[in-house]
Amino acid sequence: MKKRQEVYDLYWYFAYERQNIFWKKLNGESAPWTNDPILREYKFCNSYRVNDRVSQYLLKNVIYNGKKYSDEDMLFRIILFKLFNKESTWELLLDSFGDITLDGFDMKSYSFVLEDAISNGIKIYNDAYISCANKAFGYDRKHDNHLALLDKMFNIDKVQFKIMKCNTMEEAFNIIKGYPLIGNFMAYQLVTDINYSDVINWSENEFTVAGPGSLRGIKKCFIDKGKMSDEDIIRYMYEHQDMEFKRLNLPFKRIGDRPLQLIDIQNIFCELDKYCREALPDLKSNRSKIKKKYSSKPDKIDYVYPPKWGI
Repeated sequence: MKKRQEVYDLYWYFAYERQNIFWKKLNGESAPWTNDPILREYKFCNSYRVNDRVSQYLLKNVIYNGKKYSDEDMLFRIILFKLFNKESTWELLLDSFGDITLDGFDMKSYSFVLEDAISNGIKIYNDAYISCANKAFGYDRKHDNHLALLDKMFNIDKVQFKIMKCNTMEEAFNIIKGYPLIGNFMAYQLVTDINYSDVINWSENEFTVAGPGSLRGIKKCFIDKGKMSDEDIIRYMYEHQDMEFKRLNLPFKRIGDRPLQLIDIQNIFCELDKYCREALPDLKSNRSKIKKKYSSKPDKIDYVYPPKWGI
């Protein structure tokens, strides 16, 4: 393994500085929350995935909304939400059907509501990451194929019971990734979100998958991985985080006593790739620009975490 030291150190700086921004905003400090011009101008995800806006919405409105749901309903709710990954789409379905449960799921009714929204110029998918859009179930519309996927998973295959029997995140990942429209990256995101719930309690750090953005970040950070896989690199970073923050004199402030998890380390590589497009533009990849500029949201997030984390 051979590091590109400048970028390797930049990884830890980014994780530290982005987390500092989180704490300053949470403490009610006024902008700007950083002197870093790139972090001030462009939108970057949090160092902890769970602190991102969509993850917080999932926790508060889909999983822990004060109502009791069966384990089957909870799994259905999580996967339905994540296929669209957009708060307004969830609220549209809630307004239309009162609540979202497996028993109340009807493909045609859901399709009608979503099609009507599209015809009125409403976006029903989050563009944070692009979900697969082929016609796996024979429909012309992306959302109809996703609704058919849900029907296949939950009503035909009863995947909810298979997931509930899994002893590890990797077992569940292998089940979910076997379905059309769900690749490795999406399957990893789904099992991570399922693990936020109380339906199961898998170890978070026994398994990881490097997504496309993470692969680009790893390539910029390491000249040569040696015999290590991309997932080995992510685990290496996870295991060395305290040492590296200390080496660089970066007093990283955790949420609770929770170190960055494998999913967070993976995500930071993706954000590092974005950051380097401006900071080190000579490090070429198949992406050269950061798409989104930062814009402040007026509403304040009241952060919540899965109760089992003890935060």
